[in-house]
Amino acid sequence: MLIENIFLSFLGLSFGVTVSAGIFAFITMLGVVPRLCHRTGTAAHLYGYENVIILGGTFGNILILFVRHFPVSQAGMAVFGLCSGVFVGCLAMALAENLRVVPIFVKRMKMREGLPIVIFAIALGKLFGTIFQYFI
Repeated sequence: MLIENIFLSFLGLSFGVTVSAGIFAFITMLGVVPRLCHRTGTAAHLYGYENVIILGGTFGNILILFVRHFPVSQAGMAVFGLCSGVFVGCLAMALAENLRVVPIFVKRMKMREGLPIVIFAIALGKLFGTIFQYFI
């Protein structure tokens, strides 16, 4: 019984490391962090961003593994939701930019102006869709 639990713990840890390495490799391949630094004009802080992402992933995994009950207030949940939304939004926009979805859309729709409004409308649609899915 003890050997079986040790073996299953080893497998779970190995698979978790493999999946997280794959996700970090995917983020690296997309170039989310350097692109974000370039867009915001903070390229001098690139290594700081990368370190914070690695520490955040590590800290989150430690919390999930070892903390059974983590009391969080409503404000804490709002901050977590905001940070998660920013992360997912940056990842989605980096993927869309790599696939050149936005330039192809603009070219096919023959848009001359209003691209920021379209991007803001997409973001609002994602926000309201998530709220609708969560509460209803």
